[in-house]
Amino acid sequence: MSRVHRSRPVLVEEAHRATTFEIFFDLVLVFALTRLIGFMAESLGPLTLYQGLLLLLWFWYTWSCYTWLGNQVRADNGPVLAGMLAAMAAIFVAALVIPQAWQRHDGVLSPPLTLAIAYIVVRGLHLGLMTYASSGNPQYRRQTLRFAVSTTLAWAPLLVGALLGGTAQAVLWAVAFLVDFGGGRIATAASFGEVRSGAHFAERHGLVLIIVLGESLLSAGAGAGLAVLAWPVLLAAVFGFAATVCLWWLYFVGVAPAAAEVLTSASPRTRRRQQLASDAYTLAHLPLVAGVVYFALGVHLILASLTDQPRHPAGEPMGWLATAVLYSGTALYLIGRLLFLRLTVGSSPGQLVAIGVVLLLVPVARTLPALAALGLLVVFLAALVLYEQLTRAKGARAS
Repeated sequence: MSRVHRSRPVLVEEAHRATTFEIFFDLVLVFALTRLIGFMAESLGPLTLYQGLLLLLWFWYTWSCYTWLGNQVRADNGPVLAGMLAAMAAIFVAALVIPQAWQRHDGVLSPPLTLAIAYIVVRGLHLGLMTYASSGNPQYRRQTLRFAVSTTLAWAPLLVGALLGGTAQAVLWAVAFLVDFGGGRIATAASFGEVRSGAHFAERHGLVLIIVLGESLLSAGAGAGLAVLAWPVLLAAVFGFAATVCLWWLYFVGVAPAAAEVLTSASPRTRRRQQLASDAYTLAHLPLVAGVVYFALGVHLILASLTDQPRHPAGEPMGWLATAVLYSGTALYLIGRLLFLRLTVGSSPGQLVAIGVVLLLVPVARTLPALAALGLLVVFLAALVLYEQLTRAKGARAS
């Protein structure tokens, strides 16, 4: 009689790095973010921005949970691979119904209910994979049980909100996220967690940010439609590209490598590394990613407005909301970067000043034609990059 051997999770080691499968998982998340940009651009308004932000928080928290899991056990092996593939399919379905996620339908399986069920599937699979990964690890098993309480409690307002729709949906879905996320934070704080590979954890967050930056160009470029050969539209697209390069530079040149060194140098079994991973990466990278999403939304709106106003080559001044989206998205990115630096290698007063300057530019940009408002933002970001490069070079010579 043959024996059926139960597979054991393959634990991550300190030298582990991100796998191609994990990058594949990231692409599905970023697809959801591009759908969010299209959804908010279709009918821009305070309510739409709130709805988009709430879904952005959902998707980010989901991605973070699977990133932590992939730092415990290999994501490209056995049941974890199968479970994450199923989760990817559920995320893909959720992303497809985003444009109708806040609309009431008479069908049995409405888009809001489809999205809610997809999210429950993703979170349920995560709990199952955490249980599998906790084999032989009582500490991780206790953390899984704590996660399970808040996660399953969040499913009730999620489903009820999807069924009721309207204001009830907006409120109950926010409650569901707060219960799920808040419970997860409590579970993490209550257990002495372990980041098995600091290099892997830092690399995963850097990779998802670079993918979001790349996809933001696609989303922003979608606003140009077929009019990209018109010189104002083409110039705006170049401005958007230049601003994206600046955002990339501000994180990946100097900042990301130094912060990763801080994380990897902390002992795997100390609370210091766990706190760095939880605060500097899971939390501080949320405004970084959200900032890119709203920046891309702003560029998308400018390109769309230029194609719709052929008699105004530079475009008419943007509305307050569209201007705030573009500049506040940039400010949000800089806020995330400031928090990231403060929690890892330390920050300087100049970085806080930069955030204040970009916010003060909002009323100025509001009076400018759309193309000039985007050009002003590019000038600011290029000046900030140049200033930091000169400061870094001066510090290197002094040392």
